[in-house]
Amino acid sequence: MSSPSVVHLIADLDPAGGGPPVVAARLAAAQANLGCKVSILSYRTTEGGPRADALMAETPHGDLVEHVTVDSPGRLERVTGRQAAKAFFDLADSGVDVLHTHGMWEPLMPACAAVARKRGIVYVVTPHGMLDPYTLSVKPTKKRVALATTHKSFLRKASFVHMLNADEASLAEPVLHGTPTRVISNGIFLEELEQTPSAGTFRSKHPELGDRPYVLFLSRLAHKKGLDYLADAFAQFHKRMPDVDLVVAGPDGGEQAPFEASIAKHGVGHRVHVVGPVYGADKYAALRDAAVFCLPSRQEGFSIAITEALAMGIPVVVTRACHFPEISEVGAGVETDLDAGQIADGLERVLLDPDRAQQMGQAGAALVRERFTWPGVARVTLECYREVLSGASR
Repeated sequence: MSSPSVVHLIADLDPAGGGPPVVAARLAAAQANLGCKVSILSYRTTEGGPRADALMAETPHGDLVEHVTVDSPGRLERVTGRQAAKAFFDLADSGVDVLHTHGMWEPLMPACAAVARKRGIVYVVTPHGMLDPYTLSVKPTKKRVALATTHKSFLRKASFVHMLNADEASLAEPVLHGTPTRVISNGIFLEELEQTPSAGTFRSKHPELGDRPYVLFLSRLAHKKGLDYLADAFAQFHKRMPDVDLVVAGPDGGEQAPFEASIAKHGVGHRVHVVGPVYGADKYAALRDAAVFCLPSRQEGFSIAITEALAMGIPVVVTRACHFPEISEVGAGVETDLDAGQIADGLERVLLDPDRAQQMGQAGAALVRERFTWPGVARVTLECYREVLSGASR
């Protein structure tokens, strides 16, 4: 079978939305580089549009992907997804084999899936951890109603649901009702690592760090990312290693003010630096200069930030709720429970032993290069597409 034509659907390609936009852009680009005709369909907002453009521009092979946008959605569109469905209907006229959706709860997902069914196009759903019990517990009434109405057929009629790890697949079983799943990880482009800034670049932009080692948190400043645990953990850790700083980088998802208030209450504000969102080269500069990466999340699907930290050779301290057991399997860092004391202990274990930290970094870099690259991920997804397309044709 020749290479399928694929449309990736996501509500917003603005990277300020976290991992899903980055995943959609990079998976699409990797598939396009393998010879597929690939498009991304998304809404475009005034504020996020330029960031989405920059994301595609900085993504290797992103120029091979057509980005089709629908104007910033009004209230009616946010409820119905009709404009997005019409845009997908028009795309289908040019020949589409697979619709690959990213996300879960936005109405444009079932609306475009309904068009796909009418046009005989198979579709795949990547929920990005949004069927995890933790996520379902946030605004549960809205999600229960969606799962009982529009999203019931959306999930059940998918060719398969793309899960990012085995834990995610297992935890989502109660709401899938037998829909097939495929476990396919996220990845990185190795060529991006070859273009990262030199050591010291981030420090030169933040002279307040001096030459002190720093712990790096790199993610949205949102409740599920565990910033409350990070504040308590760093306060405990600071008593043991007072000459280590904490850098918190990412767009505010509603938790910046509570986090800063907690840090001030603990009296460690002089060692904590909230630097806002960092993208592209600035992100890799922050990673390169970090002594250890820390993500104490309440839930993750497959964290791009963790993967990038590992690829850069940075030891990591993450919670088991990040569902990244390979870290412990290869000795690339420390996994902890969602507990401030354990997180503080993990940071201390890494930073007290520089030789061990270096070995962890090397193990993480090797892990990513062997198992988590976008070209490899793209090949697996295309094999899965061909499998369902072959079954549909029969």
